[in-house]
Formats: sequence, C-alpha cells, structure tokens
Amino acid sequence: MNTDINTDGDTQSPPEEPTTELDHVTVENDDAPNECAIFPREASEEALMTNWISAHEDSYVALESMR
Repeated sequence: MNTDINTDGDTQSPPEEPTTELDHVTVENDDAPNECAIFPREASEEALMTNWISAHEDSYVALESMR
C-alpha cells in the first residue's frame, strides 16, 4: 500500500496492473441451466482448480444491455 501523501494538488492514477487474458467454455447440463465458466487463458491445470468463475445461463446478460 502506498502511504505517500500528495501535497501538490496533482491527482495520481494508480499504477497499471498487468492484464490477464480470459477464456471461457459453456457447460451444457441436461437437468440444470447451462453454465459459462471463465478462467485465465494461460493457467496451468493446477491453477484451474481454483482460478475460475462460473455463471448459470439465466444469470448473465448481454454487455450492450448494461451500457
């Protein structure tokens, strides 16, 4: 955490953080809504066990509808 106090009135933007490219897969379920799983593209098999997000088909919307 940066504890420097800016006294000259200039606003400072936070340092740029590295970006992570994401990938996704649709999991089709016979007895439940389909799911979209989103995960880091370059993740190892071990990392994929804990680094993912999933959403049920009825819980996500088109990006354009939120803009």
